[in-house]
Amino acid sequence: MKSFSDEEKLLIQDKFDELLKVASFVTKQEQIDLITKAFKVANSAHENMRRKSGEPYILHPIAVAKICTDEIGLGTKSIVSALLHDVVEDTDMTVEDIELQFGDKISSIVDGLTKISGVFLNRSGMQAENFRKILMTMADDLRVIIIKLADRLHNMRTLESMPPNKQIKIAGETLFIYAPLAHRLGLYAIKSELEDLCLKYLHPNEYKLIGDRIKETEKKRLTYINRFALPITSKLNDEGIEYEISGRPKSIYSIWNKMETKNISYDEIFDLFAIRVVFDPKTGITEKAQCWTIYSIITDIYIPRSDRIRDWISQPKANGYEALHATMMGPGGKWVEVQIRSKRMNEIAERGYAAHWKYKGINQQESELDKWIKEIRMMLEDPKSDAFEFLDEFKLNLFTSEIMVFSPKGDIITLPAESTALDFAFFIHSEVGMHAIGAKVNHKLVGLNHKLRGGDQIEIITSEQQQPEFEWMEIVTTAKAKSKLKNAFKDKRKVITKEGIIHLEKLLKELNLKANSTIFRKLYNHYNTRNKEKLYYKIGLEKFDRFAFQKILKRRSKNKWIKFWSVASEDPNIAAKKFDTSKPLIVDDKTKDFQIAKCCYPIPGDDVIGYKSTDDNFIIHKTSCQNAIRLNSSESEHVVKVEWTTHKILAYLGRILLKGIDNVGIVNKVTTVISNELSVNMRSISFESHDGIFEGNIDVYVHNSSDLNNLIMNLSKIKGISEVARQEIIEDTF
Repeated sequence: MKSFSDEEKLLIQDKFDELLKVASFVTKQEQIDLITKAFKVANSAHENMRRKSGEPYILHPIAVAKICTDEIGLGTKSIVSALLHDVVEDTDMTVEDIELQFGDKISSIVDGLTKISGVFLNRSGMQAENFRKILMTMADDLRVIIIKLADRLHNMRTLESMPPNKQIKIAGETLFIYAPLAHRLGLYAIKSELEDLCLKYLHPNEYKLIGDRIKETEKKRLTYINRFALPITSKLNDEGIEYEISGRPKSIYSIWNKMETKNISYDEIFDLFAIRVVFDPKTGITEKAQCWTIYSIITDIYIPRSDRIRDWISQPKANGYEALHATMMGPGGKWVEVQIRSKRMNEIAERGYAAHWKYKGINQQESELDKWIKEIRMMLEDPKSDAFEFLDEFKLNLFTSEIMVFSPKGDIITLPAESTALDFAFFIHSEVGMHAIGAKVNHKLVGLNHKLRGGDQIEIITSEQQQPEFEWMEIVTTAKAKSKLKNAFKDKRKVITKEGIIHLEKLLKELNLKANSTIFRKLYNHYNTRNKEKLYYKIGLEKFDRFAFQKILKRRSKNKWIKFWSVASEDPNIAAKKFDTSKPLIVDDKTKDFQIAKCCYPIPGDDVIGYKSTDDNFIIHKTSCQNAIRLNSSESEHVVKVEWTTHKILAYLGRILLKGIDNVGIVNKVTTVISNELSVNMRSISFESHDGIFEGNIDVYVHNSSDLNNLIMNLSKIKGISEVARQEIIEDTF
């Protein structure tokens, strides 16, 4: 191990001095002594250890501690814990050693940080159970998760030193769990940076293109912001309001995500930036009243868009976020989002939970985050839920946005967006949910699957005779409802699964067949699953007869247009030798042993990964596919980067969306371009017309993304076509 040079030792000391400098709140000598002691212990423990980049390892915990204090606003104990966060995992020091030197609170935080490392390495029961324990610590002390987020942020900032397969794995894991966690805790600046850095490694070309476009338009954007803000500043000055106005562009990731989800180009995004007004509150006037006063001043200048007002000051978001958002028609006919916040609100928005705790008690409505933590604790303490289910429910809690609804007595209840009346019933009480038969929403009778909207008032109708039904799992969206239903169905599911095994064995015996991989593959395809327990359960539910079973077995898995491959080798060692996650797999027309994922239908030219499934098939996913992001995060040891080469023989399925004016013969022109001019095979075509406008989808088989882009370009030239774009093919399978 190469010893540190004098220059490196000097650099380490300089970085630590910088940390003390940014921690300006540390004024007491005992606090400085404690931080210095932690630095000396960590520096000694990590002596001569280096990161992948070659720099001294101790620079990493110093950087994490700096993020904790400078960018998040945590205090002395967090700085000490951040400096020590890797010593137990990477050196001979133990948690007991830290407790002896720094006390039980810091040792508890360091213990939680040590355990959380590698939680998403694989989906073993031990790892998932470990995550439960970590979150139990989080429910008592959120600093564990916040310091881990700072640790992940620094790792993402220095990810270029890692090999490509590790970059993809770490970026996928970050996008899957850490960025949503940062969002949930109100750490918007960290969440945005994590998402941007993930995009940089998962979609480098798109990241560069959007980044370049933002830089190109920066001068023009600043000019427009000044033009928009000038009359506002004049009015605010006249009113004697102390404020700051700034304009910032959307993050690269949010722009990319909008382009992907809405199938639009960069130029079609109208809200590329937002104007923020941050004011100093006047004494004797509530912050809420001042927000609306500023809103009123701005609406005297610019016309607001009534359906785009977001009031998060009357009822803050679950993570404590408060602000008043409105979209205004600015000069030149451009819509501009305006965010109005007090300095306190702005600090909570930027620093999340740390600032929320600082101001706790000033505003009683800042309790939504505490409610969320309490809900996590309830899920953790549920003895019936297993580790895997909890992990899934926790993720569900992270990703949701909220709506505010009312109980019959007028109590405000926060639920995830897209919640149904049945979700509301389970929120009130699990027994209410189990016996619900209907609901009244705004005094009108509706079904349990009725989707709620913000401002709805809901009353649940129950009956003692009602029992939960399996179909309810398709109705509910909240973690609590899903968890309660799963527990209720667990015993019943076991019985049905056992019946499925017996029924399949009976059919195989009648047909003198033995269970093998071919039979299971056909059953898996029929039921859109790759899980044996789910397969037996579905067989137990359906209990098809021998004739239906024979029909499934006779069904051909290949068709004349597109080929899927399965692993041909009978020697598992040969397959294992081929699979090296450190090197990308090259796929061309001669490559075998692969399947195209039906959840995202990638084609040559797309950014893709390969996943080795349980039956030794290699499945290719687009890297932007939600299943790919999950696999990168939880089963990275089975994931490898894939590189397409030229494809001229095999054909792949792609979907094109078309919109335009419903002229006579427009469909004929479209099919002529596809079939005759470009000689592309169509699988299906569907068009709908209303009020003189048509919209349609065409599924075609192409060799690569270049062919598809060429087809889109030619279709866009047809007179009457206003929009042509590639559309994702989404099927509920994997």
